Amino acid sequence: MNIAELSPYAYFALTVFLVVGLYGYIFHLYTKRKDAEGKDYEEYSNMALHDDIGATPVKPVSRDKEK
Repeated sequence: MNIAELSPYAYFALTVFLVVGLYGYIFHLYTKRKDAEGKDYEEYSNMALHDDIGATPVKPVSRDKEK
C-alpha cells in the first residue's frame, strides 16, 4: 500500500477526528457556562443585544462604598 492509496483514509480519519473535537468543544462550552468564580459571562453577551438607554443593568451597582 503506497501513500496514494493511504491518503483518502487518512483524510477521512482526520475529518472525523476534527468533527468530533469540534462537537466536544461546543458541548463543553454550553455545559460549563460559569467560570471558576461562578460568573456567567453569557449574561454580559446580552448587553450587545439589549443596548437601550432604559435597559436594566446586567449587574446591579450599589452606590455605597465597599469597605
